[in-house]
Amino acid sequence: MEHQSYTHRRGEIEHYFDRTAVQAWARLTSDAPVGRIRATVRAGRERMRATLLDWLPEDLHGARILDAGCGTGAFAVAAARRGASVLAIDLSATLVELAWQRLAQHLDVFGNGGHIEFRAGDMLSAELGTFDHVVAMDSLIHYETADAVRALSAWAPRVRGSMLFTFAPRTPALAAMHAVGRWFPRGDRAPAIEPVAEGALRRELAQSLPQWHAARSARVASGFYTSQAMELRTT
Repeated sequence: MEHQSYTHRRGEIEHYFDRTAVQAWARLTSDAPVGRIRATVRAGRERMRATLLDWLPEDLHGARILDAGCGTGAFAVAAARRGASVLAIDLSATLVELAWQRLAQHLDVFGNGGHIEFRAGDMLSAELGTFDHVVAMDSLIHYETADAVRALSAWAPRVRGSMLFTFAPRTPALAAMHAVGRWFPRGDRAPAIEPVAEGALRRELAQSLPQWHAARSARVASGFYTSQAMELRTT
């Protein structure tokens, strides 16, 4: 059963990306010119995507991957180029439609045996099936630690290999930006990022997922973008 806090926050995120921020997000995830602040976010996201891709096998033929919170599909395209079959899902139907449109620019992914299915819906649904790898890049950062761990616990029984995810590390700089964001008019705010203490996260993961262990970890800091990746593997 989903917890009320997760369901409430999921609704906020869906509304934000479907209605409030879709144009800005479409621009950020394209090659269009952006301002200095957004340029640091774009650069940070590119570095994080490259980090997560490096943690997956170079040859992904025969592998099924869940791209949880796929946005406009950049990670899904990169994984499919390695031969993966990717189910890319996002709460925002608007972003998923944009991902389908952009896929027409990357038809080469199918020449290497890769496959992508973009879908709007709940990334935790058991109906999505089983996977070799789950990748959740910046899709859990808006949830409280307990809800993020519950999400990973929901995926765990259906994953054969690894779960790669990112969280917002609790740092003074991130806390300051979080505080400043509260001064913006409510209608202009993105759903709040939930800073997470890594030690507390590791303890909750060890308690909730005893058959999994935290392997690699890496932080990307680029101006207004700060995110930390963690790899979970079965023991």
